Amino acid sequence: MRYQLPLCAAVLVFSLPVWAAKKVDLDYHITLLPQSDQAQVRLTLEQGTAVRSLDLDLGEQGQFSDFSADGQWSTAAARTGNALRGVWKPGSGKATLTYRVHIDRHAPDPLNGKPRYASRMTADWALFRGEDLVPRARLDQQDGIRLQTRMTVDLPSGWKNVETSWPRIGKDRFRIDDVSRLFDRPNGWMLAGNLINRRARLGETDVTVSAPKGQGMRRMETLTLLTFVWPRLQAVFPRTPDKLLVVGASESMARNASAAHDSIYLNANRPLISESGASPLLRELVQVFGRIQVRDRSDWIRAGVAEYYSVELLRRAGGMTQDRFEDWQSILTRLGRKVTTLRAEHVDPGMTARAAMLLSALDQEIRQQTRDQKSLDDVIQGLVRMGKVSTEDFVQLAAGVIGEPSKVLATSLLQ
Repeated sequence: MRYQLPLCAAVLVFSLPVWAAKKVDLDYHITLLPQSDQAQVRLTLEQGTAVRSLDLDLGEQGQFSDFSADGQWSTAAARTGNALRGVWKPGSGKATLTYRVHIDRHAPDPLNGKPRYASRMTADWALFRGEDLVPRARLDQQDGIRLQTRMTVDLPSGWKNVETSWPRIGKDRFRIDDVSRLFDRPNGWMLAGNLINRRARLGETDVTVSAPKGQGMRRMETLTLLTFVWPRLQAVFPRTPDKLLVVGASESMARNASAAHDSIYLNANRPLISESGASPLLRELVQVFGRIQVRDRSDWIRAGVAEYYSVELLRRAGGMTQDRFEDWQSILTRLGRKVTTLRAEHVDPGMTARAAMLLSALDQEIRQQTRDQKSLDDVIQGLVRMGKVSTEDFVQLAAGVIGEPSKVLATSLLQ
């Protein structure tokens, strides 16, 4: 006799929820080795057969080395460029993949030719991104498996602590859970060594400002500025991360600020607010909260939103007068006066300035057309809930808020 499942039962069988998946532990063990400017990384799978393969993008030759694996390990040149790929097919039982990676990454300073470090390890501290330790990878795992990922950092003798943007579950131990990805990597800025920290809880987010001793980091000023603009930030961007980490150093470090997963790097020597009124800290804060992803040569959206709101939030919080705001707009107008298009995979400073001015004009148009019932904020709140967005997506979002196509966005700059 043939038995047929009712439709509801079939849905339960073939559409198992995440909580019903078999959980398998994936542990990262990071050992920092300042004597060789390296970190040793060990990935341990509780059950090797849970993963068919892990295809790693190893970047250019020499960045990663000394591979050792349980199961099969092979490397090959990528199809394009000078990059390498490595494929790990874990063995049965508990399986590990171990390798080493160089931490220091630097480029010549265009002003004096001296090296400026994007990540650095010294005898007393290390500042780097987790993406540098664990490369991007394509994960092929068995059906019905959910990896539970943790990271442990083994510090050198004399180093006291490590800070990351991930939840702490023990001493120098963190839970890694990125719901946007199948393969959890410990992304974001990390800082280890003899550190001085300042902490606060802003809204629902635990904020830490951390830097090595003697690096001149303005910890309390940084925390004060964040506290000052936080309510205005949350009114625009609906995202609420559990943690935010701000790290900094000055010793030959990169001059620019840079955002990563729920974390921001600042050069400790740079001002929190420049003479123009712009704030590198607030610009990267908008990047962290917005998480705007773009496609089809639409980087102007990401860069323009960060530039515009870094100053607009400060103005709304009472930290900038209208006269100073107009001065900032004049500076952007001069910077972007020669720009003829905003369409590019990566925009330059002139294009960023022009994009911010375009968004400022769009905000005025929306307020006028809706009699101050809506603003650019409504467009941004729709934007951050989308996946990768294009210029066409942005134009349609604005039209939906206004109730008709935007005249401001009907410009040759966006063609």
